Amino acid sequence: MDDARYDADDATIAAHDDGFPFDAVAPPIFQTSLFTFPSYADMLRRFRREAPTEIYSRVGNPTVAVLEDKIARLEKAEAAVAYNTGMAAISGVLFSLVKAGDRVVCVRHVYPDAYRLFNVLAKQLDIAVEYVDGQDFDAVRAALPGARLLYLESPTSWTFETLDLPALAAAAQGAGVVSVVDNSWATPVFQKPLTHGIDLVLHSASKYLNGHSDTVAGVVAGSQALIDRLNDIATPYLGAKLSPFDAWLVTRGLRTLDARMRQHQQSGLRIARRLTEHPAVEAVHHPGLRAACPTLTGSSSLFAMTLSDSIDIPAFCDALHLFKLGVSWGGYESLALPAMITLQQQGGPNSAVDFGVSPRLVRLHIGLEDEQALWADLAQALDQASATTQTRGGEE
Repeated sequence: MDDARYDADDATIAAHDDGFPFDAVAPPIFQTSLFTFPSYADMLRRFRREAPTEIYSRVGNPTVAVLEDKIARLEKAEAAVAYNTGMAAISGVLFSLVKAGDRVVCVRHVYPDAYRLFNVLAKQLDIAVEYVDGQDFDAVRAALPGARLLYLESPTSWTFETLDLPALAAAAQGAGVVSVVDNSWATPVFQKPLTHGIDLVLHSASKYLNGHSDTVAGVVAGSQALIDRLNDIATPYLGAKLSPFDAWLVTRGLRTLDARMRQHQQSGLRIARRLTEHPAVEAVHHPGLRAACPTLTGSSSLFAMTLSDSIDIPAFCDALHLFKLGVSWGGYESLALPAMITLQQQGGPNSAVDFGVSPRLVRLHIGLEDEQALWADLAQALDQASATTQTRGGEE
């Protein structure tokens, strides 16, 4: 790896490229399923891994490799691998590193679909999953002996608790446990977990990395040895490699990642602060409003608020105009997601049910629209929802 390119600032790594054919500023899209060889000897060398050329796009593709290289450099990793969804990235880590009879230690308030996957592993593959409060270092340390994997999010889903990643990474290393953290919220612009001792970092690249809500993708970055394990097991056999066109879309999104994250941070913090002063908001769960977290150099625009009983949450959601109701986040559009909806989702118990996430919680993603217009939308929706509650109370 070229040290000068590796040590470049994030904005330059994300935006700048050299060496594309015909001096193109964007990478070519190698929209091909397979790659051929000029001779038997060349093909044999590749199958023996004595040559770096590609074989089949289910395993590797030059367009995807451009994205993987950028992610590795942004996360200060030796290597990275890209998948077709964030859940595929999570699955790739689990199926490559954990086997039947193993135990996983997982932070509470984890992403609900990750929680459901852990339930499947527990029931069908005899993999024990122990959930712990990631902010309780002693509890995590006590759970680690004999575990195979420590699975973290920082900040965590829904409650946005930040964790002491250096301490947790050191504890995992001391216990011989592989540590992995979902870094989708902060992105490498605002947090680089590998530099604090974490073994693997993963992203739902559908979120901020892509930033345009037009593709789904996932990436994992870490040491060459660990990424090789994923490439030996998960990449060829789960069949979840990212497609060339989707890799091109995420690479395009990375060009503006640094600028977008700083705008998201500014708008998100200002609106979060204003919500703390609103009488109908009991609490705002935003890492940027709490004591500084040593590993975070900034904050994104995804957070949650706990609404008082004076607010009719369905009425609040229906009164929103600029904020759309929807899952996911990280794009240019502002979104709202009420916890009471996820609590009623079909398909099994949700992490919010088990880990005490209040049904009065509403998650907000602050997009790139005008900040004042977004605030006006939230304020009028809160006013309407409060009036609705009062009216219904009077009718009763």
